[in-house]
Amino acid sequence: MSLITTLARLEAVENGRAQPLATVRHRHLTGRPLVLVPLTTAGEAGAPLGALVGTDREAPRLLAVAQPRDRDLRFAFLAELAEAVLPHIESYADVVEPAERNETDPETGKKVKVEVELCTEAAQLIVPSHAGIDFVRLLGRSMRFRRTAEDDPDTPYPAPARVPLLGRWLTHYAERARVPGSSLLLATTDLLNRHWATGQSSLEDQHLGALLAWIAPPDGGSGADAALRAELERDKEGQLLCPPAGPATDPAFDNRLLAPAVEAYDRARTALASAEDGLSADERLAELTRAERQIRSLLAKVMLPTWDAVWRGLDLLEGMPEGARAEDRWTRDRWSFTGHRDRVRAGEPPQPRRDDAVTAARKLASREAAQAQLDAQEALDDPLVLAGRRLSGEAFVGEVTDVEMAYTESKRPSPRPLVTVRTDEHPHLGERTKVYRSLDGKPQTAEFVEQMPAADEDGEDAEGGEDGLLLVLRITDRMGRSKEPAPGSVPEPGDRIVWTLFEHDPRGGPKLPEPEETPWTHGGPPGAAAERAEQPDPVTAEDLL
Repeated sequence: MSLITTLARLEAVENGRAQPLATVRHRHLTGRPLVLVPLTTAGEAGAPLGALVGTDREAPRLLAVAQPRDRDLRFAFLAELAEAVLPHIESYADVVEPAERNETDPETGKKVKVEVELCTEAAQLIVPSHAGIDFVRLLGRSMRFRRTAEDDPDTPYPAPARVPLLGRWLTHYAERARVPGSSLLLATTDLLNRHWATGQSSLEDQHLGALLAWIAPPDGGSGADAALRAELERDKEGQLLCPPAGPATDPAFDNRLLAPAVEAYDRARTALASAEDGLSADERLAELTRAERQIRSLLAKVMLPTWDAVWRGLDLLEGMPEGARAEDRWTRDRWSFTGHRDRVRAGEPPQPRRDDAVTAARKLASREAAQAQLDAQEALDDPLVLAGRRLSGEAFVGEVTDVEMAYTESKRPSPRPLVTVRTDEHPHLGERTKVYRSLDGKPQTAEFVEQMPAADEDGEDAEGGEDGLLLVLRITDRMGRSKEPAPGSVPEPGDRIVWTLFEHDPRGGPKLPEPEETPWTHGGPPGAAAERAEQPDPVTAEDLL
């Protein structure tokens, strides 16, 4: 936790209102996100109980499982979920634009530019909390290996045709959510916690109702009091007025309302199965319909507050201007979306349960690079985030006081101007430490040469550097190819510039070998990966999902 975040939390406790952690929005939001509010059965991981899904805040689609232990009802729920989600995803798959991508020429081994298709937009999925992202990952894993009647006519429990396809998409979205800065699958609580600091713990910040109460109290009063009411206040039946954001349910709801309703549904279904004449069957069918409607009504009542809270959170975020570099990260999400679309259409098998050594290492390296890039971009986009880096000595702001032209000692001298900067901050600079500034959107590098205390008003050195420091920096690049620096490439006296000790575009690590070249200690010998490729688990009598 940075010092800025700590100070913001202390101010939130003192003022009773959440304090901003950013001046811009650091995640991209599309104009038509798909909101998914899932609900699971207590005591059984991955067992869906219901969901609200849709792009229209006034007309959510309710999906429910009246008896979660029934395999057919659960498959029907997953099929209905696929019919609600896949058309939204597929609506973005065919709207493309031409783009260029670097690929390796198999003959020469050199990088060449190839013109390909890039989806102009990608489907964005929003869930209430981070636990919702975990549920999407679990749901995708349980669905993408399912056999359909088309795949295997002899399978005893065939899944609906679109269920495995939805599983592959949900798995891709869940994997993409692990990449720092990605916006394909977002949790509302994570978004709000990135942009506001509350006076409660990080665990309490996962309660969407309490989090919104800190940011925008409904009565304009104390956010702390409003958050306490959101967490604890109950109605006459003992039910929470602000249910948790899911996917877990409140035990009081399970014991007092849901369990009796499911028991009534089971009794009605048993009575319908044992009915003999037509009149009796019609009465039993009416009872079963009423029991099912009661369950759907209970699930809608417990999920609608969360549905409304998600849209209120999106309203707060859309009121902030988007960071300048958020669009670049969204472009990478679009490339990821397009790549998965191409893999699905090419008929490639679903994602494996466990990655091989090379794939896992590549994912880890890409996520580490994405985290470093995200940290740098957020600081460059947002003065409030940059302030935290300045306090930690990773950046500083200074005014240029003098520029002295210098050149390298070589056959073809290159400009290496010495820039003197006055600053009141104390960055962690060592011998030849590199610092960077943004020049026309690109980083320009300089080397630290020396520092000295700034002179006071009488021209004498201030004791202890109380009036600031004078830092001498040597510019090393982005000045053109001629002997004289290009216009505007060298700072001028009076310029006030932000310098960072971190790279603006961090580079990745060394290139990893291809899977077929991986040594036996990390998954080899060549060809063994195909032999060890995992197949779907065999169906057993105990297989429920």
